[in-house]
Amino acid sequence: MSRLIDKPMTAAEYEQAAWEYYQTLPLEHFMEAIPQSTQRKIAWESLDVLHARRPEVQVFNELLVQYYHDGALSRLVPDNMVRICDRPPVTKGSFNVALEPVGPLWVLEWVSSSSEGKDYNDSFRKYEQELRVPYCLMFQPEDLDLRMYRHKGERYEQIPKNERGRQAIPELELEVALLDDCIRFWHKGELLGLPAELVEEIDDLKARIKEAKKRATQEKRRADQEKQRADREKQRADEEAQRRIVAEAELARLRALHKSE
Repeated sequence: MSRLIDKPMTAAEYEQAAWEYYQTLPLEHFMEAIPQSTQRKIAWESLDVLHARRPEVQVFNELLVQYYHDGALSRLVPDNMVRICDRPPVTKGSFNVALEPVGPLWVLEWVSSSSEGKDYNDSFRKYEQELRVPYCLMFQPEDLDLRMYRHKGERYEQIPKNERGRQAIPELELEVALLDDCIRFWHKGELLGLPAELVEEIDDLKARIKEAKKRATQEKRRADQEKQRADREKQRADEEAQRRIVAEAELARLRALHKSE
């Protein structure tokens, strides 16, 4: 819920507001499914490599963003957030747009079709219409639904794929695309690597997805077989009914012939 503001807030006041906000969040807000958690870790590890190469590229993980909108204090918590700045955030407990020299460049959301803890449609609207973040990524791992947007002044437009089949963020010299059912990141054309333990998690996730697809295929095959059996039974029943009709007609003809004799 927005908090009405009648004067600029200090860093300490922002920190207090952030603490009060955290205390109101329900437990499910902090719960995350395995596909979304794994994908967020991939982004965190990959973009941390980018930060090592370009220290001015700052990456944040579930950091509360507070900002003014229509005279009120509004809030968002992106799964991941990136900005280009040579100074750390002014406060530690939240990212307060009014106090920062540079706002977010890119927000990343790992969306679950069954999630009730976050309203991603509302978040997208705020990124687009209130914060006007230049880049926004929305990814639903279960459906492999990747959508990358760039702000065009009024609204977001999806970024087209380049000749390598990737979507680019020129300011970061970065490209994004799906690889083995996960979002991966390329810097200057080079795939950003991952720690071994995360690769193991990715392999486990791929195995889970493969098994789920296998079960779905088996269920579809069983359903198709049941339908085929039902169709055959119906065809046999129709043929039997037709044979009865023909037999009854022939019997009636013979009776009529017998009477005439």
